[in-house]
Order: sequence, then C-alpha cells, then structure tokens
Amino acid sequence: MNRKRTVPVTAFGKWNRLALVMAGILLVSWGGPAASAFWGSVGTGSGASVADAVAQGAKPTTAVSGANVTVTWAASTTAAGRPVGGYSIARYGTATGGTKVPATGGCGSSVAGLSCTESNVPAGTWYYSVTPMLSLWQGTESTRSVGTTPVTDTTPPLAPVVTAPTYVHQGNVTNVPVGGTAEANSTVVLTVSGGGALPVTQNITTSGAGHWNAAPLNLSAYNPGTITFSAKATDAAGNTGPAGTATSTKDVSSPTVTGVLLTNGGTAGTVDKGDKVTLTFSERLSGSSMCNTWANAPATLTGNGVVTVKVDADSNLTVTSTACTVNLGSVYLGASYTTKDLTFSGNGQGGNMSTVAWDGNGTIVITLGTASGSGTTGLANAVPVYTPATNITDIATNPVVPGGVSGTPSRF
Repeated sequence: MNRKRTVPVTAFGKWNRLALVMAGILLVSWGGPAASAFWGSVGTGSGASVADAVAQGAKPTTAVSGANVTVTWAASTTAAGRPVGGYSIARYGTATGGTKVPATGGCGSSVAGLSCTESNVPAGTWYYSVTPMLSLWQGTESTRSVGTTPVTDTTPPLAPVVTAPTYVHQGNVTNVPVGGTAEANSTVVLTVSGGGALPVTQNITTSGAGHWNAAPLNLSAYNPGTITFSAKATDAAGNTGPAGTATSTKDVSSPTVTGVLLTNGGTAGTVDKGDKVTLTFSERLSGSSMCNTWANAPATLTGNGVVTVKVDADSNLTVTSTACTVNLGSVYLGASYTTKDLTFSGNGQGGNMSTVAWDGNGTIVITLGTASGSGTTGLANAVPVYTPATNITDIATNPVVPGGVSGTPSRF
C-alpha cells in the first residue's frame, strides 16, 4: 500500500529560509565586490532575510592649497539606513568620461571619515568622485566634483622690500607707517619686534602691482632703541620666501639745554668783538631745525656780513643771517651791557666777522665780530639765560623742551 509522505509546514519554512540565504550567497558570488545589492538579516522569524543596497555616493567638494587638494563629502548609508564602512576616492581628467585614477596619500585605499587630503597632486584640472563601500559591496560612484586645479609652483617668492621710517619719534609713535613691495597677489606677514614688548604681526595682501602697506602701528609699548620690521611673502601656491627686514630707531625724548656759557674774547666786562656764547644740548640736534640750509653734519655760518648778532637795549642776544633762516632763540646776558641796540655784523675779513658754528651734535658757538658800538657791565659774573626756539629738534624730530634755562655764571 502506497502512502503519501507529508512534509511539515515548519520544515518547509526552515528549508525556505535556508534557500534564501543560499541565494544571497550566490548573489554575492555572482556580483563580486562591485555589487551594490546584497542579502542581509533585518529581523527574526520567517522571511527575516531581505535584500539591501549601498546608496550612491554624495557629490564631493574640493579645496586647493598649493599642490594639495582636500576632498569633502556627505555621509552615505544603505537603503535600509545602515552606515557604510568607508569610501573610495578617485579623480578624472575630464568632467565626463576619461580614465579613472585612484586617489593617493591621505585619500588612498578606503577612507573612513568624510574628508581627506591628497598631497602633491599632478598639474592639471581634476574632477573627484566618491564611492561608498560596505564590506565586499560598494555603492554607485558619485557625481564628479567641479574642476579642481592644484598649483604646482614650487618657487618661493623673493624677500619683500620693507620701508620704515628712520626714526620712531613723538610725532609718529602711535601711527608708524610701514610698507613695501613683494610678489604680486602674495600674502605678506609682517612681524615687529623690539625691547620691552612682545612682537606683533600683521597679514597683508599685496596688490596686483606688488605693493603692500601695513595698518599704522602703535609702538608706544617698545623701549627706546632699535625696532625691527621683518616681512615674509607667501605666494598663491603656498610657497614662503625669505624675510626682508628694516629697522627704525625709537627716540621719543625731547632734547634739553644742558649748558649756557659766556666767554670773553675782547675787553673784559664789555660786549665786543671776539666774545662767544656756547650753547649745549643733551643730544644730537637736527641741523636744518636751526638753519634751513644745514644738513645733519658740522656746519658754520660765516662770511663778510653774512651773520649779524644783535644785543638789544635789554641785553638780549639774537642772531640772523643772509645765508639761511636762523632758528636759535635768544640769550639774556644776565646783566645790563647796553641801553641801546648793538649789532655785530662783521664787516671785513677774518676775526672781524660774526660766525655761528655747529659741531654736528649738540653744541652751538656764536662768535661776535666787529660792532656798531659797545656796552659794558660792572659785574664780574652774571647768570645768562637761554630761551631756545621751540622748533629746534633732535635728529628724530622731537622738539626741544621749551622755556628759559639758566647757564653757568659768566660774562663777556
């Protein structure tokens, strides 16, 4: 008697699930590592194994720094929402078609993050793509990025030319101008250093003609002395060249009168030919601030009638000249030498001429020539008082401390 064999439903479900798993294995075998669809377990019980797929990669963006390209993209998942395991990065020489070139360096192999940098990229315009990967499966390659052109210039720019004032003085210490020239469209980093304060820096972009100007600098915090300005240029390819430098001398102190002395050169007690007034200052002066034709070197005003020394009725001595605009101020002789104006212009030759001599530093000597008259004082010594012109300056252009200064007891 033949009997029909009955297969339990539960056994059929078991074999059904096994068949599904085997089908998934076959699909993997057939599709290979390039397949984007696969079978995966998404639950338990009958029919728990379902198909899943790796989504297409997101279109990347790129940024260039010299010959280095940084590629960035958004995260990818499978259709079922599973995170992918990594990304494969490639580049092409064209926006469509062309040969696929696997990225190298930080973008080589499988990248776990969402950004990578490929260094030393060859010259050309490159279009990058991103392909998400999960184990043996990979998704569809992304749309390519916009064209990216790395800069392969490896030649550093020349040292910038730095222009700074010779002196940092009272008039510019809070607003010091510094500028210069460098490679066109480069970035200049200016560093300012000196004693008493930390260095300060500025980043300046040069013009298309290569000119640059720093924002005016406040150098009040630095000690008197040498201030150094150092500038380096970095070109568009990221190459940084050597430093160009310049220095300034910081001097914000006003010169002061340190000596006023009368010396007799003729008859004692009489203002006459050969008498001298010696004025001394605390530091080197600007010659042009005392006589507009003097450079910053020893100089003398002399010549027949070129210098006129005047002693007025109040015994105040002043100087004028036909050779320049004299800017010295006045000297009160400390005693009454005359009740009328006297002039010592120096008609004639040699010792008959009045002169003004500057030693190139801080000493001025006024010598009287022949006079239109003379005056006498009975005092053995008196205290002369010198009132300098307010626009006498030192070589840094700081003005002299104003006001009268008493000198050494002396007389003509």
